[in-house]
Formats: sequence, structure tokens, C-alpha cells
Amino acid sequence: MSRRQRPPIPVFDSANFARVRMASGSASETAQLSSSPSSLPPLPKKRIVLGCGAVSVDFLAVVKQFPQPDDKIRSVSAKVEGGGNAGNALTCTARLGLRPRLITKVANDGQGKSILDELESDGVDTKYIVVSKDGNSPFTYVIVDPQTKTRTCIHTPGDPPMVPDDLSPSSLSSALSGTSLVYFDGRLHETALVIAKEASNLGIPILVDAERKREGLDDLLNLADYVVCSAKFPQASLQLINYDLYADGPGMDNMDVDSLFDSLKQNIDDSIIPKCFPSKVVMLRADGIGQVIGRIIIGTADKIPPSELIDTTGAGDAFIGAVIYGGFFCYSSSVCAGMMPEKMLPFAAQVAAANCRALGARSGLPLRSDARLAPLL
Repeated sequence: MSRRQRPPIPVFDSANFARVRMASGSASETAQLSSSPSSLPPLPKKRIVLGCGAVSVDFLAVVKQFPQPDDKIRSVSAKVEGGGNAGNALTCTARLGLRPRLITKVANDGQGKSILDELESDGVDTKYIVVSKDGNSPFTYVIVDPQTKTRTCIHTPGDPPMVPDDLSPSSLSSALSGTSLVYFDGRLHETALVIAKEASNLGIPILVDAERKREGLDDLLNLADYVVCSAKFPQASLQLINYDLYADGPGMDNMDVDSLFDSLKQNIDDSIIPKCFPSKVVMLRADGIGQVIGRIIIGTADKIPPSELIDTTGAGDAFIGAVIYGGFFCYSSSVCAGMMPEKMLPFAAQVAAANCRALGARSGLPLRSDARLAPLL
């Protein structure tokens, strides 16, 4: 079966796995301890992942309550650190032991230097990042409201924007050399499409983050092997097609997607740790859209005590970084650790939850040796 024949496999949805559930009590103090390196499974030899998308500097302010129009308020605490979907997700993969490369664009200003320095310190290869002589690097104001446990982002894009001509054919070839997976966060769509087409021609698997509808996203989805969707992504954008993924497809149970989803939700209990509840392989039917042979897996989030829930900024990016590591999409020469979905989803939920225990999109990203991850590796 060729790559062009295989439809994208939607992975619904990063927001629900990253969204925390409240619990009483506190986490064990030993959760912050590191596991012995000798107790960890070996890393895969081929673990280069190439990403293309957003980076920024995040200016975070924690407030007592979200301001009303024309208010003047003071922050309770503040922080400045790197952000942007692709930058966050690839930082996560680096801390988990992969070797990420990033294609994006910054300006030759203080914020651009800060972006590069932080990525490099975490082990992200920045040699393919374009640095503009003029303009401004991307930055985001983030207001964190501890009462509602929400964050509000005000983003200023970088200027000038990245265009395909910023990436030479030789740089693209070098960036793709040895790469086992290419990841797109849906931004920089013109450049991303050039990279995606070349990756597709080379047979390199493609994962797309479909956070929400964006310009050019449909073109990327047409080339994607795997898709991670947010809860807000319009379901109608992912058309199910009649496609026999399994030789024994004929004669399988035919089930409505919503009905099967609702039945699986009945299995969710009060467990503190993330769990998975998979269905059997059936013919999944969505009225008015189509049908496909497959299965549904529901995963729960980690229960975080209210006192430990600090900030949800970057939780979805952490989830995607862990998905890249864990390997829901593993096949052939994959970058990932080869986890089955039932193991990978709780792992990704745990990584996202760890990130919610610190202010900012990256401060709480765990290392591979984090004791909280040891039971899931």
C-alpha cells in the first residue's frame, strides 16, 4: 500500500488530553525525582525530527483576576520565556531525548537572539532558522488567570514573514537528510507546503497539528500521514472516506461514531492517573460524511490538585511533543519509541500535565528521566 493511498489518521484531540482534571490532595513529593538512567529504555537510533512553524518570546503575567475594559491592574508574578507551537513541541521532544531540527524565521533583534539561545540550550538544532536583518521577531503577551485556570494570548507576528524563497533547496535537502518525521504546526503555510511536498516525495512521514482552521491548512492535510486535532477544530474538515485499512474489513460491525464514543465514555472512572479505553476495530460511520474501518480510543487526563495547577500555556504543544516521541504513528523507519496508542496517550497526557505545573510553555516540560514518566516508558 503506497503512502498516497493511505488516508491521514486523525488523532482527536490534543486539547482534551492536555486539559487537566481537578482532584483533592497533593501529588507525591517523589514525583520530582529523576529515574536512574540505567532503568530507562534505550533511545531509538534514528530520532531526528524536523519541525516547521511558530516560535516567539512569551511575556507572561499572572493576575489576581482577568482585567475589565479600561482597567489598570498589577501582575502577581511575571516571566519571560520562549513560546510558539513548533518551538514548544520540539523543545519537548528534545527533553525526551530526540534530536529536533526547526525551520522558522526570526529577526536580528534582542528577542530573536533570545529565541535562538533558548532553543539551542535545550538541544534544538537552529541552523535552519532564517534570521532577517531587519524587522521584529514574534512575541506574545500571555495573561494567566489563576481563578479560572485559563490563559489569554495576544500575539504579534514576526515581520517580515517567512516565504519559500527564504529556504534554499540545499538547506531544505540538508534539513530533511536523516529525518524520520516532519511536523508542522499549521503556520508559515507557503514554506510548510514546499517542505511537505519534498518530504512526501522522499517518503518521510508527516504529522500536522490542526489546532484550528488556518490558511493553507487543507493543502497540508492532503499530504499528512497523521493529524493531531484540537477540540475546537471543525470536525467537518476531516472527511472520512471508504477505505479498507484491514483485510478482514467486510463483515465487521458498523457503528455510528458518536454512539461508539458515548459508550466508551461510560468506562471513565475516578482514577487519578491517565487511562485509555479502546474500542474494537469496526466500520466507523459518520452520517453525512462517510465511513472508515478503524477504532476509537478515549484517553483521560491527569488529575492535578488545584494547588498544583499553575498555567495551561503550551499544554497542547507538550502533548504533541510527547506524541512525536511516543510513536502513535510508528511505522517503518520511525523516529519514535514505538509505543502502542494505549500506552502513548497516557504518556502524552502525563507530559502535558507536568507542563501545567509551572508558569509558561516550557518551564514544566519534563526530562525523559523524570520519575513521573518512568511507569509510562
